[in-house]
Amino acid sequence: MTGPHIGMRVTAWAATVALGLTSGAVIGAGTALADDPIDKLSARQIADRSSDALRDAHSMHLSTRSTPADGSAPTTLDLIVDRAGNCTGSLGLGGKHGSVRIVKRGDTVWVKPDAQFWKSRDSRVGSALASILAGRYMKGSASDPRLSNLASACDLATFQKVVSDNAKTDKGTLTKGRKTTLAGAPVVPLVRTWHGQKVTMYVAATGKPYPLRIDATGGSPKADATVGFSAFDKPVPTTTPPPDQTVDINAQEIQAT
Repeated sequence: MTGPHIGMRVTAWAATVALGLTSGAVIGAGTALADDPIDKLSARQIADRSSDALRDAHSMHLSTRSTPADGSAPTTLDLIVDRAGNCTGSLGLGGKHGSVRIVKRGDTVWVKPDAQFWKSRDSRVGSALASILAGRYMKGSASDPRLSNLASACDLATFQKVVSDNAKTDKGTLTKGRKTTLAGAPVVPLVRTWHGQKVTMYVAATGKPYPLRIDATGGSPKADATVGFSAFDKPVPTTTPPPDQTVDINAQEIQAT
């Protein structure tokens, strides 16, 4: 083969979960003043405010966990990401598939699969690449087809656009719960039910009405998921792996595997 294909199916389920609550937020929402206490607004008005806040964020920390309908091991994502496509963090591919550390700056991406990742691949190629990398990052262009699928996980702008573009639909039943706390922060829960799925979004009740967590359960096929949002507008760390900890994906020894 000509080098490794370090790809994975980066699903859009996190955006889908968010849309379960934000979609339809502006339909019949009515007028709400900017200084209205968030917990005094209607469910639709709160969802509208939260959608706007999420869309306007320049960067954030995303933490996701999704359990597939077939009951297999959960997939996870833990990334600090911005609208320019810069990111740093990790992706868990589920159980025996291992995990991958990722750093992306501009059009350059560094990935470091763990030992379990290589074990889940072709035994000869996986062993060879694991030996070549020896715990180092693989470096290449984010547009390289062998890395582009992983790099797409850093696309915050698309995630935000999907939420925004779908904000004019109206699905299911949306209700507002009583003001409560989430990890010590005051929040207002919104619950949307549609086609057997229940999606709960916890909206910050102080400061900007960011969504802080979204939980989804049920649906068809049944799948449970959680999305956590934090560190809004805090910059993505600029540190990238040093040269002595990287191997270029186009290096001859990698191309020979």
